[in-house]
Amino acid sequence: MQLSTFSGDLLTIDYLSMLVIDIHGAIRSVSLPRAYLSEKVLEDGIGFDASNFGYAQVHKSDMVAKPDLSTGFVEEKDGFRILHAFCDVWTTEGEPFDQYPRTVARKAIEHLRASGHGDAAMMLVELEFYVFDDVRYSTTTAHSYYHVATAEGIGDGYEDSPRIGLSKGYHRMAPDDKYGQLRNEAVQAMELAGIPVKYHHHEVGAAQLEIELNFISLLGAADAVVLAKWIIRSIADEMGLYVTFMPKPMYKIAGSGMHVHQFVEKDGKSIFPGSGLYGLSETGLAYTAGILSHALSGSLLAWSNPSTNSYRRLVPGYEAPVSATFAQGSRAAAVRIPGYLKKGEARIEFRTGDATANTYYFLAAMLLAGLDGLARGLDPVELGYAETRLTPKNTFPTGLFHVMAGLGKDKAYLSPAFPGELITSWIEMKKKEAEYVYNAPVPQEYELYF
Repeated sequence: MQLSTFSGDLLTIDYLSMLVIDIHGAIRSVSLPRAYLSEKVLEDGIGFDASNFGYAQVHKSDMVAKPDLSTGFVEEKDGFRILHAFCDVWTTEGEPFDQYPRTVARKAIEHLRASGHGDAAMMLVELEFYVFDDVRYSTTTAHSYYHVATAEGIGDGYEDSPRIGLSKGYHRMAPDDKYGQLRNEAVQAMELAGIPVKYHHHEVGAAQLEIELNFISLLGAADAVVLAKWIIRSIADEMGLYVTFMPKPMYKIAGSGMHVHQFVEKDGKSIFPGSGLYGLSETGLAYTAGILSHALSGSLLAWSNPSTNSYRRLVPGYEAPVSATFAQGSRAAAVRIPGYLKKGEARIEFRTGDATANTYYFLAAMLLAGLDGLARGLDPVELGYAETRLTPKNTFPTGLFHVMAGLGKDKAYLSPAFPGELITSWIEMKKKEAEYVYNAPVPQEYELYF
């Protein structure tokens, strides 16, 4: 994959690839040849059918995509120079489409500024994923299975080869680490596309990897995650490999989360450092309490963990947070305050989310949850969230039906950015996914009950 920064000269490119985000948070694209490009096209955008993206009802599905060239980068592929740029989506009445992920993210930031608490929400996202050399899966009335294989010792042809073990991969080097070249190439491409990367390494599971981005503002972070996932999968495909960001692709092995470090900034400084517990200010503690309260109701998890597979990962024993707790240095807490930070550098890390989320919705909902904690003056210690022992009172909901029920009841805090129609359609869509999965028997049930 050959990527480079965009010079700003449209005469140097062959196609403009207009990147539009669907309701699941994935990239779709339509390409315009250079001969069709004009100032009018760039300003007015192009029409498309949004119903195919999961958003609008058919009777009002015509939308307009307008490219944001400030997000542009160039890909050289098969002899062509392709300018990729994210788009914003507008209605035919000339208003920003309120369900579109970039619109929701912007409105959350506008609410932050209107609240007076800050000017920006800064986010650092960790991307964890698995790499396989072979993947097969199928579901019919008569059978259901998946099969994966990795050169690090899982699956047909590899189980008898030298290997590091299922859960001993953390920070391994080559030759034990078989996928360092994939990470190197992906990070190089990500930086050329304008994505700041902090570092990359092998994760705990066999064939599990991590690329950690650096701090970016909320909208930029969401764009970066969507783009990074596409880059990683594209480079893996060129190498004959398969990548999945599923939270739990295999049984009895570490799951993949999407941890988000964050702080709110005002006048260029974080409002989180202070003299309270774990070095947090009153505002930092109240923000944390807001996140944990709305996660405990299930409402925030409906955006941060919106798949049935999310709840295969959120089980005790795998460093996956299963309760509304916060602690310093603990990777079992839903909110971790890094213990290695210097005085005055306080930030929080929400560890519950995963990459099946629509990242724009996830980050926006998390910011709104934190701001609701500030507005209500919540105290996480008073609410019992500093108690790290697992109790029924602080345990998260355990399935997709439960968190969607929680979203139906606890949604007022989302109103500054999330239209009611989006919340309703999200709940309906996710309940259908849950019905599809939970109505099917799995092989373990044959072992137990056949």
